[in-house]
This record gives sequence, structure tokens and C-alpha cells, in this order.
Amino acid sequence: MAKNRQPEFSVLDPATVEPRTGSVYPTEALRAPLAGRSKRALGNALGLRNFGVNLVELAPGAHSSERHWHERQDEFIYVLDGEVTLVTDAGARVVGPGMCAGFPAGNPDGHHLINRGDSVAVYLEVGDRMPGERVHYPDADLEGRAPNPATRFFHKDGTPYDAA
Repeated sequence: MAKNRQPEFSVLDPATVEPRTGSVYPTEALRAPLAGRSKRALGNALGLRNFGVNLVELAPGAHSSERHWHERQDEFIYVLDGEVTLVTDAGARVVGPGMCAGFPAGNPDGHHLINRGDSVAVYLEVGDRMPGERVHYPDADLEGRAPNPATRFFHKDGTPYDAA
């Protein structure tokens, strides 16, 4: 008779995950508003393959990203500490601790978060990892395509940013 095995669970102290600061956007002008953002990729550290979970710290004045929307990826944020301002096509709304927001795939309402307060804001960011993803940035000459990181960012006319 086979012996019952208990499932093995991974437990992680987020402080042990090296934070990634700033952005991988292709130009300094696009990266500058994100200089005060750091992400700890908790999902990656736990070996998750179908969705990502990031613990994000946003310094005062920092943006989470350029305003964007995803064709195939659902996104979810949950604010743990501090306040962020969610900016969408509809305007701006303050989101504080215990509040959350969701962004369904395919909804062309560009969104991002800005820390307009005077203390660090902390939130969880969750998104799936659908192949063939395209990310649209309505306020910038930018399009993101996954999963090929070598040619990830393109101009809106389809020209890769890395093309000279």
C-alpha cells in the first residue's frame, strides 16, 4: 500500500528576494518616472509558472509603469501600505490599504499607479503569463510584446527599439 505523502509547500520571506529597481523600458525618458519603483518577484522565487506575483514598493513621486493595458493578461493589485493614485482614461482615484483594483485583459483603458504621497506605498501586483501577449501604452510611442525579451519593445509603427 502506498504511503500518503504530505504536499510540500514553499514558504518565503519576501525580504530574501532581491528587489529589481527601475524599469526595462528602452529609453531613459520612459524609465525616469519609474526610478523609485522596486519589485520583488515572489511568484518567480516560489517557482510559479502560470501567474506572477510581485511585492512592489513605490517611493513618493514614482510611477508603477507607463499607462498601459494588456491584450491577454488580467492584472490585479492589492494595496498593503500607503496610498497610490490609480490613473485611467476615466481619471484619477486614490487607492489605500486594504483596497484593490483589477484590470481585465483586452480592456483598452490604460492604467498606472502614481505615489503622490510623502511615504513609500507597498502593494501586491498579480498577473497571468499568457503567451503571445501585447501591451499597449496610449501615452507613449511604445508597444510591448512577450515572450521574446530581445525584441520586447517596439515603436507603435512596429519598428523595434533596438533597431538602429
